[in-house]
Amino acid sequence: MKIYYDDKTIRIRSMIKEDAKVLYDTYLSYGWHPSIETYENYHKEQEEGKRLVFIAEYEDRVCGQCTLVLNPDEGPWGNKGIPEIVDLTVFTDVHNKGIGNKIMDVVEKEASKISDKVYLAVGVHSGYGAAQRMYAKRGYVFDGSGVWYQGKQLDQYAPCVNDDDLVLFMSKEI
Repeated sequence: MKIYYDDKTIRIRSMIKEDAKVLYDTYLSYGWHPSIETYENYHKEQEEGKRLVFIAEYEDRVCGQCTLVLNPDEGPWGNKGIPEIVDLTVFTDVHNKGIGNKIMDVVEKEASKISDKVYLAVGVHSGYGAAQRMYAKRGYVFDGSGVWYQGKQLDQYAPCVNDDDLVLFMSKEI
């Protein structure tokens, strides 16, 4: 296990296998529709060197996560060697404690070791409002490719659903 940051209250570390169940159980308790395989795959890809997984702890308890895909093959910068930040989540009971920003500090620092740019996709529905604001405050800008849905750039007037798969891409020079 690698420790990326530790100030005795917030710790950011690499993922261990047992974290998959903690993440799954917590998201399930929110009424979300998580897949345990998603989090098990995050750990597998971390071990294979394809993805970095950052687990946040607050007062020694897992409280969130984020991943960095090192060479993504999707999105507007797919297959260009620019890392993508994926799936930043902080558990609701510890919102507004600076955890999301601390995770982003660590992720951006790691991304800067392989590229001078990093990108991410953010959902457009109101559930992503806090993330949209945080990314803008951190200097992320929209890439201009428009709305994407289910991994593909959405054509003008194309039908879609305002769900978690409806996103806009943003990038930042680091």
